Amino acid sequence: MEQLAFVMQDKPNMYEIDEVFPVIEAAMRMSGKRYGLGAAGPEAGAAYDDDVRMRVVADHVRSSLMLIGDGVRPGNDGRGYVLRRLIRRAVRSMRLLGVDEATMPTLLTASKDAMKASYPELETNWKTISEVAYAEEDAFRRTLSAGTTILDAAVASAKESKGAPVISGASAFSLHDTYGFPIDLTLEMAAEQGVSVDEEGFRSLMAEQKERARADARSKKTGHTDVRVFHDIEKAMGGGSTFLGYTEQASEATVEALLVDGVEAPAASAPCEVEVILDRTPFYAEMGGQLADHGTIRLAGGGVVEVHDVQAPIRGLSVHRGTLTEGSMTVGEKAYAEIDGERRLAIARAHTATHMVYAGLRNVVSENADQAGSENSPSRLRFDFRHSSALAGSQLNDIEALVNEKLAEDLPVTTEVMSIEKAKEMGAIALFGEKYGSEVRVVTIGDGFDRELCGGTHVPTTGHIGRVTVLGEGSVASGVRRIEALVGDGAYEFQAKEHALVSQLSQLVGGRADELPERIESLLIKLRESEKELDKIRTEQALRRGGELAAASERAGKVSLVASAVGEMPSADALRTLALDVRDRMGNERGAVVALAGLVGGKPSLVIATNEGAREASVKAGALVRAVGKYMGGGGGGRDDIAQGGGTKPDGIPAALDAIRSQIEAL
Repeated sequence: MEQLAFVMQDKPNMYEIDEVFPVIEAAMRMSGKRYGLGAAGPEAGAAYDDDVRMRVVADHVRSSLMLIGDGVRPGNDGRGYVLRRLIRRAVRSMRLLGVDEATMPTLLTASKDAMKASYPELETNWKTISEVAYAEEDAFRRTLSAGTTILDAAVASAKESKGAPVISGASAFSLHDTYGFPIDLTLEMAAEQGVSVDEEGFRSLMAEQKERARADARSKKTGHTDVRVFHDIEKAMGGGSTFLGYTEQASEATVEALLVDGVEAPAASAPCEVEVILDRTPFYAEMGGQLADHGTIRLAGGGVVEVHDVQAPIRGLSVHRGTLTEGSMTVGEKAYAEIDGERRLAIARAHTATHMVYAGLRNVVSENADQAGSENSPSRLRFDFRHSSALAGSQLNDIEALVNEKLAEDLPVTTEVMSIEKAKEMGAIALFGEKYGSEVRVVTIGDGFDRELCGGTHVPTTGHIGRVTVLGEGSVASGVRRIEALVGDGAYEFQAKEHALVSQLSQLVGGRADELPERIESLLIKLRESEKELDKIRTEQALRRGGELAAASERAGKVSLVASAVGEMPSADALRTLALDVRDRMGNERGAVVALAGLVGGKPSLVIATNEGAREASVKAGALVRAVGKYMGGGGGGRDDIAQGGGTKPDGIPAALDAIRSQIEAL
């Protein structure tokens, strides 16, 4: 399409067609640069580089606009990572063109205006598209702000070393791991300053980190047992364990395999930790965000295993981890497996409630709020989703209200196994990137209020949940938010505690529950006024010491010096006011330096003030504060005439004052 456009419009390239060039024009206005001066190629120097950057901006902004419009959200893998790279490279290119402020509001709008005639849905979805792009740019600008200083220090260190300047792999890894600086950005910015990066060292450290993460995940599933052991067990069984938990809470079974300390064993005796594989089981193995069942396995010979975890190290094989508390057990022995029914019901309530919260989120906030993870535990849930900004309190209230409205309707929760193609036709939601077989299990709430692919356990109707109370929402990663909520008994207990708290507050303030906000606001206003009055009195008391301190000045080198610890102060401003008062009292006949250290809120604070005579004698307040802040476990700075610092070590005040005295005498 673009190739046809630049032929029909008689343009030399696709960047100058009517749907792309407006972004370049916007970039020119923002940067003050002119596009086209680098037509001669690389020999044109900086002008050629500017042309390339503006083309990068035009292409990446346009691509980002279309990707977000198609429902893609910035992330760390797949399409989300491509989108994130596009936005970040566009922002970085604008920085190289000399534009430090936010650019997406201008550039993305220009692209949308140029494209909306061909793609009217861009205008329709503009609010969501712009929010996603603006939030990603803001996050990246914070990353640049934090990481650039560290990168500059690494570049300076590399240039000071002997031989070719190279940023170590450890430094590049730290930038990535701590500050979110992608390696390609580190490579690019380092190259601009004539420094290379030990990319091999970085890749090695990244591989180590990924391997640690994989090992942690494997240990959760396998208990540090070689996964090949489980493959051998499955092969010997002729398949995995048969899961009966959708319809049964207890069942007879046979012990197919037994592991002690990660090693297969023919038998075990109490007390010891064991891993048990049964031919059939009602126990749900942790997966899909749903926590594992707990319960008991009773052996025919009298042995008892208290099960505290169930994992599936390989698909279809359930490994029951627990403590053999009584008797003994052997491979091949008959057993009776029974789950903790109350725990299962509490988890099932949470799991169904999670589906409903997701449906509420899609209804209230955005259909594009994709799931990014969840956890369903007894009476509590958390749900992670991809969204560019925090939810408003009213949105959370609306989600909670909608969910509880549907709970009250006692909607049926049904399950059906069908082909993946049919599930998609029905609109069932699947997790992007998740691998599914040819047949899938679809869980439907009501007449399509929610329909998702899910292998977990659920309540038969929404009325079994009772109530859902949303606790709050917050950020857990860039572009990923988390809703936390209480379910069933947890929600009722929370409400009971809130009711008791409201009753106590009503008694304390002497008013009805509906009067609490007004009464508390009035009390807070009075409290703030009282604190201001108290601070005023304390400041006046502190200032009365000005004359006494000025009279106690000492000679230090070429100036008169007051260096004193003044104890507790109401505020840093009060300490500053006192220091200026003492300086004024000392007059201007000779150089005067005032250094007062006090405690503000239990932490040390230091103010140094100098008059003109002292500054002429090379005594500068800002330099002194920066030099002695370390003694108090902090730092500071300021102007030559007045400077302020602080720290965390009150016992360092005497050493700081002594250091000030020594530095002045040495001048």
